[in-house]
Amino acid sequence: MNNRAKQLKAFDRLLTIMDELRAQCPWDKEQTIESLRHLTIEETYELADAILNNDLQEVKNELGDLLLHIVFYSKIGSETNDFDIETVINTICEKLITRHPHIYANTTVTNAQDVKQNWEQIKLKEGKGRHSVLEGVPVGLPALVKANRIQDKAAGVGFDWEKPEQVWEKVEEELTELKVEIDNNNLETMENEFGDFLFSMVNYARFLNINPENALERTNKKFIKRFQYLEKRVKKMGKTLNDMSLTQMNNLWEEAKTE
Repeated sequence: MNNRAKQLKAFDRLLTIMDELRAQCPWDKEQTIESLRHLTIEETYELADAILNNDLQEVKNELGDLLLHIVFYSKIGSETNDFDIETVINTICEKLITRHPHIYANTTVTNAQDVKQNWEQIKLKEGKGRHSVLEGVPVGLPALVKANRIQDKAAGVGFDWEKPEQVWEKVEEELTELKVEIDNNNLETMENEFGDFLFSMVNYARFLNINPENALERTNKKFIKRFQYLEKRVKKMGKTLNDMSLTQMNNLWEEAKTE
């Protein structure tokens, strides 16, 4: 049996198990598209954590969980005759073929940016009731992720800076405006300018090929690890953090950085 045949057999096995669970398991029988939604979000975040931790074994496990969810949604859709796994797969296949005319048609591209621009232009032509490239950005995305997607989509149709130096000038401009509002001590305008500054930093990260969400999450994890080291050291000393001076805590923090 070749590799493709093994893959198809494994997928067929999953579909069979899903049919059995939906028919026989009390919990699986009760689930709806709505009830699965929050679980899917949770599984997606677990996959994201595994990727950041470079835990490939866990990436494999979490991908399996997400695949199960896709099959589960498709099974529920088949019961109401709205869609099934066949239509789900064929829909994405047709979308990939349509949006890659440089592979499946006669369009010529020279780089990945050309591919992205074609992708966004094709999406607009497809309709779906959208009149803006940015309508494809989910409203519920976290603000940092949303800022990155907004800028990426705008760049996909050519609305972008030409050089990183130009973006950095914008960052400095926004920082200057923020400092002015801090001096004015107006909370509302400070918040507005702080948002503009963060937005410009996200844009600069994109020009450096840095994902700002991943970068911030790595820093979060680093801070947690060092702070927990500090807590353990203080506990070994028979003290609490409230017993420590800021200087003492900073000394332990520097120690944590060398660990």
